[in-house]
Amino acid sequence: MFERGLQQIFERLVASIERDDLVQKTTNSLRELLKVDRVVLYYFYREWAGRVTFESLSSSQFSIFGSVGPDECFNSEYAALYQAGRVRAIPDIATEQISDCHRDFLRSLGVRANLAVPVLNQKRLWGLLIAHHCQDTHFWTQSEIEAMQKAAETLAMAPAIRHS
Repeated sequence: MFERGLQQIFERLVASIERDDLVQKTTNSLRELLKVDRVVLYYFYREWAGRVTFESLSSSQFSIFGSVGPDECFNSEYAALYQAGRVRAIPDIATEQISDCHRDFLRSLGVRANLAVPVLNQKRLWGLLIAHHCQDTHFWTQSEIEAMQKAAETLAMAPAIRHS
């Protein structure tokens, strides 16, 4: 009985390490491919409340690790859009038609351009994979959007994420 408990703990630890390694490699690869300042994984730890749990940075000055989103901005209406596969590409938050709440939140993070794609775990919104360009605008190409979508799908298929 004790050995079985230890084996379960060991298996969960291995799965967690594998997940963390995959997410870090994915965010690093995307940041380099997109040539942006920051790529993050925003994980929903309960319904529509989340936190930045991984980040890849071009410079440590862009760190937002541990940041939580504005709960008053991200509601079930927005969650439903992402759950349906919405991709949100904003080349310039200063000129994009977005809510003041969303714009203020992105500004507080130092964001100038934003690309967000859902990570869907068995059709449930598990998290968002987000690219930020902080120093300038960034006009997202179709190939960049597709790379983010493919990365999000790859993450969603990872056993440690699929079973969480």
